[in-house]
Amino acid sequence: MADDAGGPVTPHPAAVPHAAATARLRPTRFGVGFLILVVLTLVGCINYGLSLGYGLTFLLGGVWVVASAGASRPARGLRVTLTPPVPVRAGEDAVFALGVTGAAGALTLTLHSSAGDTRRVTLRVREGELRTLAVPFPARVRGPLTVTARAAAALDFLGLWATGLPAPAPVTVQVVPAPEDGAPPTPPRTVSGPGDGGARTRGDEDFSGLRPYAPGDPPRRVSWRHVARTGQLLTRETDAPRGRTWQLDWADTAGETETRLSRLAAWVTRLERAGQPFALRLPGQSLPVGGGEAHARAALDLLARHLPLPPVPVLQRPKRRAEQEERPDEDALRTTLLALAFALAPTALRQPVWVTLLAAALLAYRAVRPRRGWPPLPTPLLGVLAGLAAVGLNVTYGTLLGRDAGTALLALLVALKAAEGRGPRDGKVLVVLGLFVTSTHFFHGQDPLTALHAVVSAALLLAAASRWTAPTRPGHGDPGADLPATLVRSGTLLALAVPLALALFVLFPRPESPLWRLPVSAGAVTGLSSVIRAGDYSDLAQSRAVAFRADFAGAVPAPAERYWRGPVYEAYAGEAWTQGFLGSAVPSVGVPSIEVQADGPNWSYTLTLEPSNMPWLLALDTPVSLPPDVLLTTAFQAVSSRPVTSRRRVALESRSAQLGVREDPRRLNFNLALPPGESPRAAALGQSWQTLPPQGRIDAALTLLGTGGFSYTLSPPLLPAHNRVDAFLFGTRQGFCEHYAQAFTFLMRAAGLPARIVGGYLGGEENPDGGYLIVRQQDAHAWAEVWLPGQGWVRVDPTAVVAPARVSAGLTTALSRPQAAAAPTPTPLNRWSLRLDALQNRWNAVVVGYDGAQQRALLGRVGLEGVGSPAFMGLLLALAAATALPAWLWLRRAARPRDPAARALDALTVRLRLPRAPGETPSAYARRAGERYPHLRGALDEVVRAYHAARYAPGDGRAALRELSAALRRVRR
Repeated sequence: MADDAGGPVTPHPAAVPHAAATARLRPTRFGVGFLILVVLTLVGCINYGLSLGYGLTFLLGGVWVVASAGASRPARGLRVTLTPPVPVRAGEDAVFALGVTGAAGALTLTLHSSAGDTRRVTLRVREGELRTLAVPFPARVRGPLTVTARAAAALDFLGLWATGLPAPAPVTVQVVPAPEDGAPPTPPRTVSGPGDGGARTRGDEDFSGLRPYAPGDPPRRVSWRHVARTGQLLTRETDAPRGRTWQLDWADTAGETETRLSRLAAWVTRLERAGQPFALRLPGQSLPVGGGEAHARAALDLLARHLPLPPVPVLQRPKRRAEQEERPDEDALRTTLLALAFALAPTALRQPVWVTLLAAALLAYRAVRPRRGWPPLPTPLLGVLAGLAAVGLNVTYGTLLGRDAGTALLALLVALKAAEGRGPRDGKVLVVLGLFVTSTHFFHGQDPLTALHAVVSAALLLAAASRWTAPTRPGHGDPGADLPATLVRSGTLLALAVPLALALFVLFPRPESPLWRLPVSAGAVTGLSSVIRAGDYSDLAQSRAVAFRADFAGAVPAPAERYWRGPVYEAYAGEAWTQGFLGSAVPSVGVPSIEVQADGPNWSYTLTLEPSNMPWLLALDTPVSLPPDVLLTTAFQAVSSRPVTSRRRVALESRSAQLGVREDPRRLNFNLALPPGESPRAAALGQSWQTLPPQGRIDAALTLLGTGGFSYTLSPPLLPAHNRVDAFLFGTRQGFCEHYAQAFTFLMRAAGLPARIVGGYLGGEENPDGGYLIVRQQDAHAWAEVWLPGQGWVRVDPTAVVAPARVSAGLTTALSRPQAAAAPTPTPLNRWSLRLDALQNRWNAVVVGYDGAQQRALLGRVGLEGVGSPAFMGLLLALAAATALPAWLWLRRAARPRDPAARALDALTVRLRLPRAPGETPSAYARRAGERYPHLRGALDEVVRAYHAARYAPGDGRAALRELSAALRRVRR
């Protein structure tokens, strides 16, 4: 570097040139946080068996993998230069010019000054654009100020990966003393000047001779006569008499060193503005007489270098982050808040209204605050809001660990974080939290609409992450400034990650048991409960929500055979029936009453259960084949080892059978018990039948219900707390299935027959498009079981006597036409609804229900031993590589120049491992490359000639492009 006042200056001796960074690909801090999010959601999916959660997790993991190509390729094309400013005064800002050009991409760079200041720069550049950014550093004291570039890296679109770039060499600027305000007049010290002793000096008075023309000479001083005669450019020289001029001397100042230098700087500035020549003398240094701007800069530079240099003040760094609040990118902030609002929207459907309103108010305040100039919310206030919200949710749900309370609290905490966020780091944290909130929606549903919302939320949040990667420039053609274009790019990344996500979705091991057990929901979502009272089942009949779907391997059972067995109620206390003997939900290990004698047809089917937070499965008739984690209780009820907290598919096999032919006497006595004094009229009626044979007692009770003027309704009159059966049988005579089941069971016990109530579902709507049954909550039903000697537990449905249509035609028909024999023909609207449900059922079977059993079956069909075998691991790795490689190559190709000729020139720089400098022409690059590789000069000249022909020659350029490709192939380093 030159050392003159007008050119670049020499780096400070203490500054060590920064070595060029190697092209090493590494995840950024945000990339590490993103990967941690993927791991956490994967662990949650494993524990709770969220199939769609696996899909979103692997999709985000695929984005993390393929995004690496977005940083590796641009790193080869991005070039960075750092230019120092002209000398600046102490106390001002030294504005360094950072220039970036090359391939499209984002860049991050950290600049350190010798005064201890640090600037982190992030920016985007377009293809072929020369982007210049002004980076100010405070010049606190005079002397050399050196700026060193470190940690230069190219970033991918999302800022997940960084590839090292060669950092520009350190640059130094001289900080000159600040001129003294109100400096005294220049002292009258002079030296030899114009007119002194007849000596001559440079001037504009007399002609003194000719000299060769130099660039920058004014045209009026060119001797055009000699040009016309000789053809050579010559410039006329002139001079003037030397006289007396100003002498600035160190001896004319007083005080401390910096004070004296400041006064000299003021005199230099004053004489330079007046156009008067001067000389400068310092202890051990001097500057001869001269004038003009260059002479003044040389004088100020001499003052800046004067020894000893002043010490650099130590910076007082703030200890708390609140004292160094970062100024966020408002465009990135608005995009992030929009993405968060969309991601949090489904929570409004299931959480308390006050939580939704509070979260919306926090997001709105943060969005409006910069425009209105409102102050940020104090951190203590946000802490108080968080504490009060936690208390309110605990009161509402009774816990903070359940699914509903936990997701509501998480949504509110994200909104509080958005209100508190200060800068890019917080913005990226909000993106990660938004993706985590999106994954929690699968606790509440895994339907296609939820999956679509998750994908759109991920695209919006990734678009927001890209805007935090580097600042945008709306109105300047910046690729990050257009939100739709950003969404397209984030959607493209998601699309490229789909093949890898599918491979992992199919092959990633699916554990059968959870890693830990925590409550997902505080109570039952909907459906049957462990207690039955009059009115419970009629409430369920108001809901058309799907309870489960049943896919049969063969023919669908007839309507009269569609009794789906659920909880068994054996304990009666006068007002409610509960599950009683031996708990009824414990395994039947060693209990003789588990005896089952199959005597009917066999049905193989798969249940797709909707979340109920209850452990029981709704088996058809008597299950004879169960999954490994499902047990059969002493009451012949299928019970899972874990509650059904999310949509679940189980394969079952059932048969008609005789149950408990050799029943435990203790159970039979338990199912004869009646509370003393409860419903005496009904008890006396049942006792009057004890002389009849067992079947005669059953027929007597059914005859009473069928001929006694009873009606089937969803709105029966209220029954008293005591003597409820008497009030129903001899009073209201209106009821739903639970009224008839309770009254019949009471009469049977009074008649001396063991009896109990069985809850479950009856019927199901057959979908002709899918060949399966849809069982809804309105199909909830209660019936009775009576134990008969030699026959065991026999099902008796007293509701069928009052409303036969309930069995043959379904609930809706039974309410309007109780004696109907078949359901009416479905309407066109119902048929369209069934087609949509068929799609939902297919989705459940293929996507939601994909578990370890289906995975093992799939591996068996392709001839693999199973999960964890060497062949399986090899297939998993091969498929992961095969699905990720095309996306990675596509991104690398997309980062290259679009113009074929420019792409060929870019390939040349890669082949030679010699990048082009910013603004360097192909010819200049070829000369520089020829100096490094002399044996390639001829081949490089051919490449440049072909390049120019391909870019600028008229006509069809395909032949020129072929010639350029051929010339490029001849370059061998």
